[in-house]
Amino acid sequence: MEPDCTPRFLASDNTSGICPPALDYLLRANACDDLAYGNDAWTQKAADRFRDFFDYDCDVFFVFNGTAANSLTLAAMGQSYHSVICHELAHIETDECGGPEFFSNGAKLLTCAGADGKLTPEGIESLVMRRSDIHYPKPRTISLTQATEVGTVYTRDELMAIRAMADKHGLHVHMDGARFANACASLKAAPAELTWQAGVDALCFSGTKNGLPMGEAVVFFNRALAEDFDYRCKQAGQLASKMRFIAAPWLGLLESGAWLSNAEHANAMARYLAEGFAALPGAELMFPAQANSVFVTLPVTVLEALRERGWTFYTFIGAGGARFVCAWNTTQALLDRLLDDAREALAAA
Repeated sequence: MEPDCTPRFLASDNTSGICPPALDYLLRANACDDLAYGNDAWTQKAADRFRDFFDYDCDVFFVFNGTAANSLTLAAMGQSYHSVICHELAHIETDECGGPEFFSNGAKLLTCAGADGKLTPEGIESLVMRRSDIHYPKPRTISLTQATEVGTVYTRDELMAIRAMADKHGLHVHMDGARFANACASLKAAPAELTWQAGVDALCFSGTKNGLPMGEAVVFFNRALAEDFDYRCKQAGQLASKMRFIAAPWLGLLESGAWLSNAEHANAMARYLAEGFAALPGAELMFPAQANSVFVTLPVTVLEALRERGWTFYTFIGAGGARFVCAWNTTQALLDRLLDDAREALAAA
């Protein structure tokens, strides 16, 4: 029986399938046996390709998912008595089940508000300067989400200003790059411009949301922080025995340029959807659609009607309202059906 491939899944870009270049390299890696536990040729080649990609001699590690990537990286960037400064809507705060605290043996997350889901230098400094006594968890790392949890992006100037504040107080800078490719596409910026050239010490780069079957890359630009990181990965159950099946699809993204074209397409679809919602009476955009996510407020009856028609979306991410996320394979036809259903539901509300 053929599967029904007409889903109405817009809750997350995690629902998409594997993009062709990634699938091609996955099949190539499957053609012959190879060494286990990351000692294979594919994993080495992928790590080297990342160094070319960033034009930097960085240390690269591959893990299964974003929670592990963020949690283990933050654990490597401080001690258990330190704290991590992040936005109040950051994924590490709201959606990782205490993973960063668990893997760091207790480092505390200090949260701060900020317009459009972004931290500001002033907000960071307010947390650093709040207290300096030994009873307060010493701030050690700033964690930025790029693109943010509400679909906006940090410009290079904003990143540089945060780096300057980090330098002022001796802090590291971690970037949760769950949608890093979308940020690069939005800003038309090279990966280096938004990472090490802007003072980022470590990046957790998502492949899953950009067309991979699974897998995230942890990239340390500050290589001193990567000491024994392979042991952290092993202890946390993140050392894949057949690591080549995580690493090889990355080559499909990087060597073909699909990492960028996938993100450009997803961003374009989000802009199209945002423009469509903006034209509907009774719908209101909550944030600028700068990456591949659209946040919109709609009457509860309209949200219920959309769910009854099979549409999936989240209402607990961001600051209320509904979130729709476009992926590498989202079509304009699918979005037109969503907008038509929303229009009908609004008219009946």
